[in-house]
Amino acid sequence: MRIALDAHGGDFGLKPNIEGALLAAKKLGHEVILVGRDPEIREELRRLGEDAPARISIVHAPQLVEMSAEPVEECRSKPDSSLMVAAGLVHEGKADAFVSAGNSGAIMVASLLKIKRIPGVIRPAIAAPLPTYKGTSLLLDAGANMDSKPWHLAQFAVMGSVYISSLFATENPTVGLLSIGEEETKGNALVQETIPLIKNMGVNFIGPVEGRDIPEGLADVVVTDGFTGNVALKLYEGTAKVVFKMLKEQIMRKFTYKIGALLMRKLFRDMKLKMSVDVYGGAPLLGVNGVVIVCHGRVTANAIFNALRVSGELAAAGMVEHIRKRMEQVKDRIAEAKEAQA
Repeated sequence: MRIALDAHGGDFGLKPNIEGALLAAKKLGHEVILVGRDPEIREELRRLGEDAPARISIVHAPQLVEMSAEPVEECRSKPDSSLMVAAGLVHEGKADAFVSAGNSGAIMVASLLKIKRIPGVIRPAIAAPLPTYKGTSLLLDAGANMDSKPWHLAQFAVMGSVYISSLFATENPTVGLLSIGEEETKGNALVQETIPLIKNMGVNFIGPVEGRDIPEGLADVVVTDGFTGNVALKLYEGTAKVVFKMLKEQIMRKFTYKIGALLMRKLFRDMKLKMSVDVYGGAPLLGVNGVVIVCHGRVTANAIFNALRVSGELAAAGMVEHIRKRMEQVKDRIAEAKEAQA
């Protein structure tokens, strides 16, 4: 696979991006296209002792999108930015996927401007894979759309099901709608209006699920609006971090605890690895007409490696084409729902 990587994306600049790209080129055999300022990229490669690495190429993009900038204005005013150029490579068929740890709003804008939506998709969604007791669940939308309509959530359910099936080979994945109770009579107006629509989407809908059901892995796909989803995601990440911090604090209180922790260090290491977002690399932007992975701003080389791995797997599995086919199947039901609430 040929994967375009925004070489400057993230809080730490070139280093983790290029290190992750080198690792992916060696271990996965993908061609990684580093998109950004050519002289700076070459200097970083030299610093890492990789002047002319195999399966690594560079596409010059002189402009950079700032992490805190307004996404639409920044992308439109910087057509030669690393984000816009990388997204353009997918649109032109010169790359099979696009990965970035940059401004998440700008990643979505660049993808919409260059790659466009899959026909029938009203709004793309950021789909965040989360470690659970049973394995992995997908939470979407995790922040792309602050306000959503029932037909948006219905499409999220369909796209999330396709993603889980493509990446994890899960047959007939279960879908839950995030609410304040398991009863269909609970929840706000958005939840109430979405339930009958998702039931008509041809997915394995198990009904409303609560926040506590997410870490249990009750549903393979958990659907919600972007505001609620982003809050749930950040709470999830923060809780995992604090639990490990509290555990470490308690271990340091007594010598016997330290001995016990030493004996259990492999278990703790495995648990930390299981809870790490680096394992997933990033979150796919579902609904755009190409494979796009959005990475966390505080990205590591390992996270970039995994993002490149996952993007290659999704491209090879034909995920975008699968979503396109499913959108064609449900387009009339979505249109009817929009007309009914007009």
